[in-house]
Amino acid sequence: MPAASSGTASATSQSPVARCAALADDTRWNILCRLGDGELSASQLADLLPVTRQAIARHLGVLHAVGLVEQTRDGRQVKYRAVGSQLSRLAGDLDAIGRAWDQRLDRLARLAESRANASGG
Repeated sequence: MPAASSGTASATSQSPVARCAALADDTRWNILCRLGDGELSASQLADLLPVTRQAIARHLGVLHAVGLVEQTRDGRQVKYRAVGSQLSRLAGDLDAIGRAWDQRLDRLARLAESRANASGG
């Protein structure tokens, strides 16, 4: 039976900034997209992507360090999967930023409209 990894990323490495930085790399983004379909080993990911298995392992290490992937071991094989709760948290953080900007832009539009109406334009 697979055993869950006991490694826990530090609070700093799990910040939204660290997660966004990890996802700023195209290969890591593609790895995470592939893991969204289910668990895969580094070798399986290397077969799907145009990079070496060693490069995949390094990228998985970065994603694991920021809490976006987890690993399980089944004998000699290590499988990786995306951590949905962490991805949802990051999406929520980004959504909050987007809503704040939408509110700012709405206020600016209302202010511009009220000034235009006040000047008779």
